[in-house]
Formats: sequence, C-alpha cells, structure tokens
Amino acid sequence: MKTIGILGGMSAASTQTYYRTMCDITRQRLGGLHSPELLIRSLDFAGIEALQARGQWDEAGRILNAEACALARGGADAIVLATNTMHKLAEQMMDDVGIPLLHIADATAQRITAAGLRTPGLMATAFTMEQAFYVDRLKAAGLRPVIPGQADRAEVHRIIYDELCKDIVKDDSRSIYEAIAGRLIEQGADGVILGCTEVGMLLDTGNVGVPVFDTTLIHCEVAIDWALQ
Repeated sequence: MKTIGILGGMSAASTQTYYRTMCDITRQRLGGLHSPELLIRSLDFAGIEALQARGQWDEAGRILNAEACALARGGADAIVLATNTMHKLAEQMMDDVGIPLLHIADATAQRITAAGLRTPGLMATAFTMEQAFYVDRLKAAGLRPVIPGQADRAEVHRIIYDELCKDIVKDDSRSIYEAIAGRLIEQGADGVILGCTEVGMLLDTGNVGVPVFDTTLIHCEVAIDWALQ
C-alpha cells in the first residue's frame, strides 16, 4: 500500500471527514483491521483564511509548498489537498515537490463524465465558483458547469465559512442549500457538484433531485484506488 499525504486543516471539519472516509473505504476494500497508510499535516485555518480574505494568495502558496515538501520528505508517495478552494494554488504548491498531486477537480470531472452527464451545477466557496482555476478545469474535461446567481453564491459562501467550517449544521441552512440546488436544476443542471469539502454536511443524494457528486468522497475513493494499485 502506498502512503497518501493529506494536506488539510482547511477546514479541520473537512479533514476529519477525509480521514474517516479513507479509513472506511480501506476497510471495505481489504477487510479486517486494515487502514490506509497516511501522513497528515493539518494547518491552522485562521491564518490561511486571513490570507484568502486579503488576497495574499502568493503567501498562502508559499505555505502550502513548504508543507507539501515536508510531506514528500516524510515519505508520502502522493498528496491529497483536502480542500477544493486551495487547489487555486495547486501549481505553486507542487513546485519541486517531486511526488504527484491527486487533483480533486480532475477526479470529480472524471466521475461526472463516466456517469454520462455534462452540465453539473457547482456549489462551493465564492473563490471556487467565480474564479477560473476550478471551472476551467471542469470545462477542459468537456463539462459545462452551471453556477448559481450572485445572491445564491454569497449565501453558499457565507454558510461555508460562518457555519460548516466550524462544524455547525443548521436546518435553516440545509433548506437554503436545497433551494439553491433546486434553482441550479431549473437552470439545466443534470447533477450537482458539492464543490467545497464541507457542503456534504448539508446536501446528499437524499435531498437533491439530480445525481450528487460529493468531491470529498470522490477524492478519497480515487486516493485509495491509487494507494492500492
């Protein structure tokens, strides 16, 4: 089994889900007492979020690069960045690291394409929904992502940072997310990407009327598939 390096803490809530999900998948695949070989570096998200808010992405990239290098030195065979938003810095993060990054957007796009779908709605942080680093990657895979309107984008972003990243789950927010997903479907979405690693705390196949693509689950499955090759 290869060793997966998880660079997380952005947020801690999603990184906990990554660890638990990778353990569950490995147990299902191998049985018994098996668990994955992992190295985990969990950052203090407060500092990273402050850099996001100030637009200091280069500084955030330098931090992620140093941590990715540390994971490689520690024996990781590949890196999983346990956040969609910070894939904005994937290229800078992996500069001279020497091991591969298992990219969350590529894994998600492959799963959507395999399902025969083409126009997924995207619910994520404002950075992920509005900037090119993620949406263009989906388009390069032949997809036509559907993005919420401005007011809906603001609500999705607010709930992620004010609630989900703090492990706060509210029924009112679940209803807001369900309504936004419904509007994406009305716009023609044939699936919905849970494009922030915390969105799965509110949405799943039980409360969305089209196929749901939980990026956290997909990322974990792809990582374990790779580790067990």
